[in-house]
Amino acid sequence: MKKYIAFLRAINVGGRNIKMDLLKKYFEEMKFKNIETYIASGNIIFECDLKNEQIIENRIENHLLKSLGYIVDAFVRTISQVKNIAEYKPFNELELSSAKALNVAFLKEPLVEEQKNKLESLQSEIDFFHANGKEVYWLCKKKQSESLFSNSVFEKSLKTKATFRGINTVHKLASKYSIL
Repeated sequence: MKKYIAFLRAINVGGRNIKMDLLKKYFEEMKFKNIETYIASGNIIFECDLKNEQIIENRIENHLLKSLGYIVDAFVRTISQVKNIAEYKPFNELELSSAKALNVAFLKEPLVEEQKNKLESLQSEIDFFHANGKEVYWLCKKKQSESLFSNSVFEKSLKTKATFRGINTVHKLASKYSIL
């Protein structure tokens, strides 16, 4: 069995609250094994025999739609992919030293050229972006609350779904399940 992490979008935000124990139960109903949750923002670690992440994402999304009555997008990565995401250096040390936040957006597919151009147009004096595969790194030089950028701006501008996690969460997940 292979170990995966599902990053779920819109869990415990916008009034849609779900206990992690209940989320774990839904994953058990899908016959996933060794299920754990990490913080209450929709990070689920599990094992399964399936090898195709898109099939796993579809299974999770369909089951959660039936169980919860609303759409929950799932972004599934292997442990080694999460390790690579955590180790990737999208910005240099000088840029990082002036940052207040570094976040990772998980996507279903890599951005196409038109989306990359749109992402570039979203950059500002405080917001910087770097696309790498199915992830986009967002460096914010001020508090995120002081930025005009948000997940909804990202999704509307690039016409794609995403879920964001702080780099510290990604590092903790990577170090918990692999050696960094």
